[in-house]
Amino acid sequence: MEKEVKLFVSEFLVHLGIDFTDLDVESLSDKKIRVNVVSDEPNLLIGHHGDNLVAMQKLIKVVVHKRYGEDLDVAFDVDNYRKRQEENVLAITKQKIDEVRITKGQAALPPMSPYFRRVVHLFIRDGGHTDLATESMGEGNYRQVVIKYAGA
Repeated sequence: MEKEVKLFVSEFLVHLGIDFTDLDVESLSDKKIRVNVVSDEPNLLIGHHGDNLVAMQKLIKVVVHKRYGEDLDVAFDVDNYRKRQEENVLAITKQKIDEVRITKGQAALPPMSPYFRRVVHLFIRDGGHTDLATESMGEGNYRQVVIKYAGA
């Protein structure tokens, strides 16, 4: 599936007239693929606060599903922009985890997009943090993840 996704993304970018120097597609699991485009004009592909990244990601997922019948979780990135953001979000999350374990209370992360809230929820759920629980709270652009102590 990696070859098909790489071919589609490269053809799509060429059709849009967007120059890129490299395109890397890696399989993270059976149902998850990361696409990273290296470009001299990353701002065009990233967009305002990553809006274009999100749109491209949705488009790739829909096209892959329509063409190949595969329901893949696609992570679209440009110059590892999103990967660096994920690393920053997880660094903050780890600090908040320590805080919650010390106080046995709760701590809120800054407001973030649905994508990054999901990254936090999955990190805590799948990372062996059985003494913690997460909840999204707030509305719209102010929605944030709250990490709560749930006991051992």
